[in-house]
Amino acid sequence: MLTPKLVTDVVERALAEDCPWGDATVAASIPTDLDFQANLVAREPGLFAGGAVFGETFHQIDPDIHVTNLVPDGTAFSAGDVLASLSGPAAGILTGERVALNFIQRLSGIATLTSLFVAHIGSVDSQARIADTRKTTPGLRALEKHAVSAGGGINHRFSLSDAIMLKDNHLAALGATADSELTEAIQRVKATVGHTTSIIVEVDRLEQIEPVVAAGVTGILLDNFSVEDLRTGVQVINGRCTTEASGGVQLDTVADIATTGVDVISVGAITHGASSLDLGLDAS
Repeated sequence: MLTPKLVTDVVERALAEDCPWGDATVAASIPTDLDFQANLVAREPGLFAGGAVFGETFHQIDPDIHVTNLVPDGTAFSAGDVLASLSGPAAGILTGERVALNFIQRLSGIATLTSLFVAHIGSVDSQARIADTRKTTPGLRALEKHAVSAGGGINHRFSLSDAIMLKDNHLAALGATADSELTEAIQRVKATVGHTTSIIVEVDRLEQIEPVVAAGVTGILLDNFSVEDLRTGVQVINGRCTTEASGGVQLDTVADIATTGVDVISVGAITHGASSLDLGLDAS
């Protein structure tokens, strides 16, 4: 997913935004022949993500900047740990500093929050996995989903092109407002696509489960169900398709949700609600 071209393109856009016609401060104050050394230092504990875009930022600014000892994505760190070292032209390092930090602070925040959700469900007897959603920053989805993977989560569909997911408004638009109409409506959709296309259907009531399963779907998304209803829903489905819990999942509720037997717990908050970590670049 995180291809070299994608990394190159996203860094190009970020640098074009931040220094469209150069860095006025650096041009006025930093000699072109001045070298500089700095360390990337963690101000708080967390889990690292974004090494590829961090390195690419400085490479695009000036290929003579060397990034060394960069920790791998997924590395846990403590406050005060050195996560990378830089050396080379001071002008380039100072120009690229903010963009590079913006990337890794954001992505490390996502990886760290994801790892907390993963740890919470790891504390109970469950086979559930934490998944992201499409609630990502426009233009940064691939980076943010990569950060989820670095944090121990799994990726849901990357885009609308990847799978069919029929939600309440899709079903309403199809006229399937009654539970008795669900099976036929879903089967009409199935008839229009190939056999390899996944079909996931969102339900918000226990009564919808049986007619949806009867249509032969790949998975059911149990949206905003109580823990008790999730447990009942999983029993009704009984392994006939993948089960996914979604809707308002929080750190203090995710372990209980995991004990219901669902296969996947999708959490929009791990991307749209993650706080950037405090990482800084210190002269060495």
